[in-house]
Amino acid sequence: NIGRVIKYYVPRLSGAAQTAAELALEMMEREGKALLQCTDIPTLMSVEGRVRDRYYQLWPHFLGERVATQFPYDRRERRPPSNELNALISFGNSLCYTTVLRQIYRTALDPTIAYLHEPGERRFSLALDLSEVFKPLLVDRAIFRLLKNGEITPRHFERRLGGCYLTEAGRKVFVAHWDERLRKTVQHRGLDKKVSYERLVRLECYKLVRHLCDPKGDAYQGFHMWW
Repeated sequence: NIGRVIKYYVPRLSGAAQTAAELALEMMEREGKALLQCTDIPTLMSVEGRVRDRYYQLWPHFLGERVATQFPYDRRERRPPSNELNALISFGNSLCYTTVLRQIYRTALDPTIAYLHEPGERRFSLALDLSEVFKPLLVDRAIFRLLKNGEITPRHFERRLGGCYLTEAGRKVFVAHWDERLRKTVQHRGLDKKVSYERLVRLECYKLVRHLCDPKGDAYQGFHMWW
């Protein structure tokens, strides 16, 4: 899904920015082939980390010169977020975790048992796993839209506790857009009807349930954006 976002922007970029995006796609293809030889989770997570870091480096190009100047970005920093873009990513990711967890609870899945993130009684590791599938669609595109439309501006951030965070007003703007985004619909190719983005998350949970109930059947294939 990260690759789908990059492919969306490639024809909309030019010069060095377009070249950087194309090289990132080539890098992702190489890493994808390497995954076929992967036999352990740490190696897989390492590949995911490299791909995501390369992806984040493209964000200034995706956002455009005006927004990138307002919101300079160097690298991903979480605890605490070091700047405005890191603050947006962290807050958006937390909303994604909550959304996914809410849908997991509507199925027979145990949110503490996962594939990639270490399971734990007080850690909803499965929500972390499934969130990775939906971050590009739900979180990243939401951030691009909010910044490009000027709905989130530098005044929506504050410095405290050694980090950068959204103000209460900024959080309200983000949450309002998030709720609207979850209601957005897309024509589902398999169901031949429109479903909301939130419903896509539930369908992914059901897909995992079906796989667990019939492990000898078709292998689980994670959600892929088709638009």
